[in-house]
Amino acid sequence: MNDDVPQFFRLNVEVGNLEQAINFYSTLLGVQGRKQPGARSYFECGPVTLSVIDVSSIGSPHTAAKALYFTVKNLEAAFDRAKELGCLSQESVHDAPGGGIVVRPWGERSFYALDPWGNPLCFVEEGTVYTG
Repeated sequence: MNDDVPQFFRLNVEVGNLEQAINFYSTLLGVQGRKQPGARSYFECGPVTLSVIDVSSIGSPHTAAKALYFTVKNLEAAFDRAKELGCLSQESVHDAPGGGIVVRPWGERSFYALDPWGNPLCFVEEGTVYTG
């Protein structure tokens, strides 16, 4: 048995404007980012840190994997922040609006959003997370 299981602790997301990204993610997540050396900002999201990196000095940002999932206690509050930012997804997810609060076929109550650089995000109500 492996007693040294790797622990996931940080995820990098590329953006094209650090100040805009700090404002966007601070508002959407409801937590303040901490600016770091190297044109980046850290957002503490439980055991995994979201690292937002401005790559505009070397090229265009690449989008993250689909999608970054966050659990929240108050889904409506997160939804309201996303709506205020105008970042709710326009896509359909299993024949339901991605940008609407919906109970998905697998039982998660969630909504989807996009950051200004096309990184897909999903917010899931705590207690409804499907773990397989």
